[in-house]
Amino acid sequence: MTDRRQAPGHVLELQGVGRRFGTVAALANIDLAIAAGEIICLVGRSGCGKSSLLRIIAGVDTPDSGRVLLKGNEVSGPSRFIEPEARNIGFVFQDYALFPHLSVEQNVMFGLKRLPGKEAGTRARAIIEHIGIGDLAGRYPHMLSGGEQQRVALARALAPKPDILLMDEPFSNLDRGLRDRVREETLALLRGLGTTVIMVTHDPEEALSAGDRVVLMKNGEIVQTGTGYDLHDRPKTPYAAEFFCAFNKIPGVYRDGHVETAIGRFAHRLDADNGAAAMLYLRPQGLSVVEGEGNLAGRLAGRAFLGEVEQLSVRVENLAEPLRVRTTSRLPMDADAVNLAILPGSTLAFSHPGS
Repeated sequence: MTDRRQAPGHVLELQGVGRRFGTVAALANIDLAIAAGEIICLVGRSGCGKSSLLRIIAGVDTPDSGRVLLKGNEVSGPSRFIEPEARNIGFVFQDYALFPHLSVEQNVMFGLKRLPGKEAGTRARAIIEHIGIGDLAGRYPHMLSGGEQQRVALARALAPKPDILLMDEPFSNLDRGLRDRVREETLALLRGLGTTVIMVTHDPEEALSAGDRVVLMKNGEIVQTGTGYDLHDRPKTPYAAEFFCAFNKIPGVYRDGHVETAIGRFAHRLDADNGAAAMLYLRPQGLSVVEGEGNLAGRLAGRAFLGEVEQLSVRVENLAEPLRVRTTSRLPMDADAVNLAILPGSTLAFSHPGS
C-alpha cells in the first residue's frame, strides 16, 4: 500500500454509534475517524455489523445512539438527520444496480440530475474517459462484461464528486482472476483521484491488500483497527488472529515470560500469572520442511496440492491434533517421515484463548 498526502482533518467521524433491532445489537458504541483520501476496509464475518454501519453512514438507516459527522457537520444524531441525497456520498452496490434501459453515459448522468443537461453531459463524459470506458458510452448494461459493469457503477458514483465513496463488496460478483485485476485497477484509480473510500468485504486477503486501514468487526463492535500488517502480524485477540490465518493452536502453560508446550518453549510476554493456561498460535507457513534433524519429527497424515503450495497434515508426538503445514517444498509421493523447523517470528500466544 502506498502512502499519499492527506488533507487535514477528518472527512467522517462516528461517535458512539449504536443500532439495535429488537434485542439484537447490530452496532454497539462504534467510534471511528477517517481522514481525507483514506481507503478503509470494513471486514468481518456475516452479521458482524459492517453493512449496517455502511447504511448508517449513507443515511438509509438511522442510529439509535451516537452521532455521524461529515466534514465536521452532524448528519445523523439526536438533534439532526440529513437525507441521503443531501450528504454527497457515493455508493457502489454489490450488484452494481445499473439501469438496464439506459446507456452507459445515461447511467452515469443519472447521478447528475441537479446539474444543467449540458454540464451533466460534460461531467459524465469526462469521468467515463478518465476511468477508461469511453468506447462503451453508447452501450447498454447487458452488452457489458462484469468488469465493465463495475467500472460503469464506479463512474456513476464518482461523477457527482462525492466526499466519500461507499463500496459494498464491489468485487464479489467477479471471477477470481478478473476480480484481482479489476480491484487493483479500481484502487489505483481511486488513489490517484484522492478519493476517500469505505469498502465492505468479507474476504481477509482483500481487506489486507486493499485498505490503508483495516477495521475488523465482530458482533457489532470494532475488534481492532490498523494497517493490514498490524492486524495480520500483531493481532490483539484470538479472534483477530484466527480471522486472518488458520493457525495451529497448541495448549501450554505460561511461566516466566515463556509459553511451555509439548513442542517447545516460546518467548511471549503475557498478562498472566505463572502457571496460567495459555495457547500458542503457530502459523502453517511458519513450519518449514527440512532435511535431516529439525525442530520436530512427525509422520505425514495427509496432503493437498494447492498449486503454488502444498498443505500437509503432520502428526507429531504428544500433540492431539496434526499440525497444518503450508510449504513450497515438493515431497516424494511416498513420503512418510517429515522433519519440520519452526521459523522465527511464526508464533503468537494468548492467555485467554476464547476471547
